[in-house]
Amino acid sequence: MNYKMIGRFLAQTLFVVILFMIPALMISLWCGETDAVRGFLLAMAVMALVDGVLWLLCRAAPSAFHAREGFVCVALSWIIMSLFGCLPFYISGAIPTFIDAFFETVSGFTTTGASILSDVESLANGLKYWRSFTHWLGGMGVLVFLLAINPGGGKSSGFTMHLLRAESPGPNVAKLVPKMRKTAAILYLIYIGLTILDIIFLLLGNMPMLDAVCTAFGTAGTGGFGVKNDSIAGYSNYIQWVTTVFMLLFGVNFSCYYLLLLREFRGVFKDEELRLYLGIIGCSILLIVLDLRGYYASLSETVRYAAFQVTSIITTTGFATTDFDLWPSFSKTILLCLMVVGACAGSTGGGIKVARVLLIFKSLRRNIRQIMHPRSVQVIRSSNQVVDERIVDNTNAYLAAYVIIFVFSVIAVSLDGFSTGTNVSAVLACFNNIGPGLEAVGPSCNFSGFSVFSKLVLILDMLAGRLEIFPILVLFSRGTWKRS
Repeated sequence: MNYKMIGRFLAQTLFVVILFMIPALMISLWCGETDAVRGFLLAMAVMALVDGVLWLLCRAAPSAFHAREGFVCVALSWIIMSLFGCLPFYISGAIPTFIDAFFETVSGFTTTGASILSDVESLANGLKYWRSFTHWLGGMGVLVFLLAINPGGGKSSGFTMHLLRAESPGPNVAKLVPKMRKTAAILYLIYIGLTILDIIFLLLGNMPMLDAVCTAFGTAGTGGFGVKNDSIAGYSNYIQWVTTVFMLLFGVNFSCYYLLLLREFRGVFKDEELRLYLGIIGCSILLIVLDLRGYYASLSETVRYAAFQVTSIITTTGFATTDFDLWPSFSKTILLCLMVVGACAGSTGGGIKVARVLLIFKSLRRNIRQIMHPRSVQVIRSSNQVVDERIVDNTNAYLAAYVIIFVFSVIAVSLDGFSTGTNVSAVLACFNNIGPGLEAVGPSCNFSGFSVFSKLVLILDMLAGRLEIFPILVLFSRGTWKRS
């Protein structure tokens, strides 16, 4: 295990977090928010001290870096930046309990959006900004950002692929261009471009600047932290439709946007995952609109609410314009299913991913065919390309781990005595990085009622969901820490 290389990456991660806290500090200084300023300054001082010690101890790290170190590095980086990223909330007194501050920050970085706050509007503006920015930074990944800006990213034993594979969502990670650093840079440029475009459209709807920036951060990272207690419900129909469209866009595999930039429209059209993703959204909206007939004043209002909530849930954003916990059972069941499915691989969304759902069904169909024709050789194809058997095996292993973690998590949080609907939807909401669940954790409620133990379980679920399970499992495996 290359401990010094891991330490060096942890130091770089902390340095990035310190840099990105500066705008939040500036906002608090501008608004005269004394407690928030104190929280940011002390947090940055603590991080700078730890960062300096780590850098001094690990600056001469050997270059050998393998898959095991990649998984450990990613898992530890996300835990470390959440532990230190929560300090402004805790030190300022905005969130008096450290475990609650940690829960809120993990929820931010993992783009979950599950909150323990009952009055978001009472937060200082600088803290609102930082809370929403954690979504944006976590959406594409802080280590992907480091790879994008690191000029030496491709010179050290191929470690960039190990990091990108461990942090990026989906069953498979492919290069857009030969060099991984350039791939990471392209991904972030697309990400930044779409975020700026979202902010512009929100400002055109007369949304206040801070609200527009924070909402765009939550939409881009498919996180869902709102700056209003009613999430997006209090804004105009125009802003709700803009948010719906951009949530859908950020749930698409970013490689599709790269193909569009190259004008390879045929490749985008042939993408089976994209077609299934759009098909699921369209069918879900239609079914919910039919189920909600007469529930709202007009058909256009029904379509707007249904389109917003379907897109918000499948992309695991978690914004809300209405209390969907009051909808009929059929509509709520559809939303629960969408929580599990999630967005496309290679997007900022969570969940199992549409690509994996597609592979599971194709694998099931292949097995049925092999039962009927034992001597035939069956391969799985996706978008006219043969899928590597290792990807199929990885998908099956992911699904098994997903079910096991889900079951044990539900059992663990049920000790608090909430209803089965609350427990199941809370775990689904955190594990799939969605945010709101049903009943006691519905869109009009929050997660503050859970015990410290349950919050720790849900924190692990959020981290496991964002990092695609395996980095967290590797981190807690005894074999990881043994000498090779």
